Amino acid sequence: MGRVKARKAIQLLYLIVISATLVVLSSYWGSAVIGLPPPEDTPEEILRTKIIIEARSPIDGRFLTAAEYAQLQAQLQEVPPPKLDPRIREQIFLLRLRKTLFRFFPFLNF
Repeated sequence: MGRVKARKAIQLLYLIVISATLVVLSSYWGSAVIGLPPPEDTPEEILRTKIIIEARSPIDGRFLTAAEYAQLQAQLQEVPPPKLDPRIREQIFLLRLRKTLFRFFPFLNF
């Protein structure tokens, strides 16, 4: 009886050692390849020093020169004055106020 238990304990120990070895080796197997960027990828340091001389329009996607792009960005930065009817503005304000009140007082039904 003692030999059977000893043999089973040794088999269990072998199984644990082999499986742990396989897990450790398989985890290190492809890890060196995963950390490297693809060879055709241009490094970020080189891309930062590159001078951009053409761009695409954010509106329709056509190509623009640098001057046209700067002019378009300046036009987009200007905020036009609001052209909303004052009654509609008041309705929007009241709806936002109602929504806020419902967060604090959900039991109110108005």
